[in-house]
Amino acid sequence: MQIAGKNILVVGLARSGVAAAEFLAARGARVTVNDAKPESELKDAASLRAKGIEVVGGAHPRELFEHSDLIVVSPGVPLALEPFQLAKAAGVSIIGEVELAARFLPGRCGRLVGITGSNGKTTVTTLIGELLKDAGLPTQVGGNIGTALISLVETSRDDSFTVVELSSFQLEAVEQLHVNVALMLNITPDHLDRYDSMASYAAAKANIFCNQTPDDVAVLNADNEWAMREGEKTAARRVCFSRLKELSEGVFLRGEQIIERSATGERVLLTRADIPLPGDHNVENVMAALAAGLACGVLPDSMRQTVRNFKGVEHRLEFVAEINGIKFYNDSKATNVDAAIKCLEAFAGGVIVILGGKDKGGDYSPLAPLVRERCEHVVLIGAAADKIGAALAGTKPLHRAATMPDAVKLGLELGRPGNVVLLAPACASFDMFDNYEHRGRVFKEAVRSLESCS
Repeated sequence: MQIAGKNILVVGLARSGVAAAEFLAARGARVTVNDAKPESELKDAASLRAKGIEVVGGAHPRELFEHSDLIVVSPGVPLALEPFQLAKAAGVSIIGEVELAARFLPGRCGRLVGITGSNGKTTVTTLIGELLKDAGLPTQVGGNIGTALISLVETSRDDSFTVVELSSFQLEAVEQLHVNVALMLNITPDHLDRYDSMASYAAAKANIFCNQTPDDVAVLNADNEWAMREGEKTAARRVCFSRLKELSEGVFLRGEQIIERSATGERVLLTRADIPLPGDHNVENVMAALAAGLACGVLPDSMRQTVRNFKGVEHRLEFVAEINGIKFYNDSKATNVDAAIKCLEAFAGGVIVILGGKDKGGDYSPLAPLVRERCEHVVLIGAAADKIGAALAGTKPLHRAATMPDAVKLGLELGRPGNVVLLAPACASFDMFDNYEHRGRVFKEAVRSLESCS
C-alpha cells in the first residue's frame, strides 16, 4: 500500500487513532488528525504536532473529509456521521485502523488470530496469547485489548502469531483483513445505541470472517444462535465448542471433563478443576481458547498447564479484598446485560450488586430473575440508574449512590459476613469515567480505602 505523499485524514484521537497517525506520518504521508473534542481536551495534540501532524479539533470540517486521499477512522467514531457520507460520495476510501494494519502485516496478516464476541473477548485473547507463548511460539497480543494492531506491525514476523481482540466497531470498516483463526465467542444484545438492530450488530461482528479461505479456521460457540448463524458466512473450516451439549466434532463439556472430538477419536483436554477462574462463562472462554490453541498447533499437555496457571485479567471478576467478612469483586468489564448476568451466575447468593452507567440501548429486565434469586441489595449509579431501577422494581431493595466511592461504602454498610459486593455495571462507563478500566480502578481504590480504615 503506497502512502508516502498522500493526504490522509485520521478521525478520532483515542489510542488507535494516535497510533495510526504516527504510523502514517513515519512513512511519509501528510497526516491530519480530527476529533470532535476541542483541542484543549486532546492530550496528544502537542506531541502529534511535533511529529509534523496537523491537528483539527472541535468539529468535523467538510473539506477535510472531501479532499483527503484516504480516511482512517477510529473505532469509537460512528461511520454514520454525515462527513463520512460526503467523503464516500466524493470517492474517498474509508478504512479502520485494523484494516490499515492488515495491509502492512507480514504476509498480509500471516498467522493472525482474531477474537470477537459480545463478552469474553479480553479473557480469551489474553489466554490464547499465554497458550501460544508457553508453547514456545513467537506471539504478540493487541487490538481492542490495549495495544493498537497498527503498533504491532513493526514487531510482526512471518513466523510469529499476532493475537488480536476485535470489537464490532473495529470490524465495521474492514476490506482486506484476513484472519487465519477467527473466534466468534457469542453475540448478545450490546451497543444498540449505535446499531439499529441486532442483525446489523451481528453483521459487523461477522466481518471477522470476510476474507477467510478453506485453509483457515473459524471457532464458533455452538450454544449461541447468533454466533452459529453468522458463522455460516465463513469459507473456513468450522470448529465448534459447547458447554451445554456433546458435539459430533469440536470441543465440549462432558461432566467435569473438557473433551475434543475429531475424526480420529476423542481426547480429554482438561477438567473443570484445572480452571482457576469462577463461573460457567469462564468454562466457555477456556474451551474457545483451547480450540484456537489446537488450531495453532499447541499440544494439550502444554495448554493444560497454562490454564492451571492462568489468573484471569484485570476488571473481570477480579477479587479485590475482604472487609469484615464481605468479599469485593470488580467486573467493570461487564458493560452489557449479558455480561452482568454471567457475573451474577458465578455466585450462589448473598450478592450486593452495583449496577449502572451510560445506557447502551439494552433491556435490563433479563437481570430481574437473577437479582431476585441471588442478590440481597442493588446499588444503582450513573445515568442509567432510573432505567435499571424501573426494570428491577419489586425484585430486591434498590439504593442510589452518587459516586463509585459512595456505592462501595453503601455496599459495605448493607453487607454482612459471607456477602459479596460485586461491581457488574451492565452499562458503558462514559457518563462518569474515561473507560471501563478507569471505572474499575476507582472501584478498587474505594475498596482499599475502606479496607485501610477497617
